[in-house]
Amino acid sequence: MSKENPHISIVSPVYRAEAIIQELVSQISFEMNQSELDYELILVNDASPDNSWQIIKQICSKSPDIIGVNLSRNFGQHYAISAGLSIAKGEWIVVMDCDLQDRPDEIVNLLNKAKEGFLIVQAKRLERKDSVFKKLSSTIFHSLYSYLSGIKTDKTIANFGIYHSKVISEYNKLKEQSRSFPSLIHFLGYNRTYLNVKHSERHEGKSSYAISKLLRLSLDVTLSNSNKPLRLAVKFGFIISFTSIFLAFYNLLAYFFGIISLPKFTSTIFSIWFVGGLNIFALGVVGLYIGKIYDDVKGRPIFVIEEILNNKK
Repeated sequence: MSKENPHISIVSPVYRAEAIIQELVSQISFEMNQSELDYELILVNDASPDNSWQIIKQICSKSPDIIGVNLSRNFGQHYAISAGLSIAKGEWIVVMDCDLQDRPDEIVNLLNKAKEGFLIVQAKRLERKDSVFKKLSSTIFHSLYSYLSGIKTDKTIANFGIYHSKVISEYNKLKEQSRSFPSLIHFLGYNRTYLNVKHSERHEGKSSYAISKLLRLSLDVTLSNSNKPLRLAVKFGFIISFTSIFLAFYNLLAYFFGIISLPKFTSTIFSIWFVGGLNIFALGVVGLYIGKIYDDVKGRPIFVIEEILNNKK
């Protein structure tokens, strides 16, 4: 490897991966050496509660060309990716998960595709080797995000891909607190293409992405990229207004035909529930947006690096 000017930087966020890291490093090293490519491997420990950082430290002590990054607390996968990208020095940067479902032997294929004239090549996992639950949660995430944001997403595409340093340089300028690596890459534009890749089963353990985390991520990214929830609140307001008119008409007829024994009771209750619920919903949506504005105007860093190993600038 040539860390002073590596051709490829490989960034991998690490969480609950103590049993995987060594195999990940071995496979990447084998593939890069086979292709005779200068590279640097950046392992970003997202304050993993297991022994992941201790293993990264051991690897770095034996391999001075592997960079270890330890975050001060658990920020989340996409923030860990951002931390790794902030120090990547390669002409081309690969982002891949640490669980070996993103296969190291596909990196060269991504690079060759990029050399056809693309600044971004994203991997398409047509045959995902995930559990039924993981596939279902991913489908829910992409459906919800696509609907609320108005941005069509592809559930076969995640973080795995290769990106020119020009793209990553612009990505590093984006400082919003709510982050999703694929959505921010989508925002940047640039000429891109997709490459069908093989997808492997998780080497060890299980994914830390529960459906609740995916839903929360979907909401955060939607609020950061779209005002559609606000427009939906307006639509709900019109729907409730028209519904209230029909209810008022019904109550008027019911009164004349003697259906209602206690005049105005039903209309009053419906009005309270409809208008009260709408107000709470609309205020909640506005409050979420204000909360995101509050997070961004504080200007806090999107990640904090506690320790870096082998990072020679």
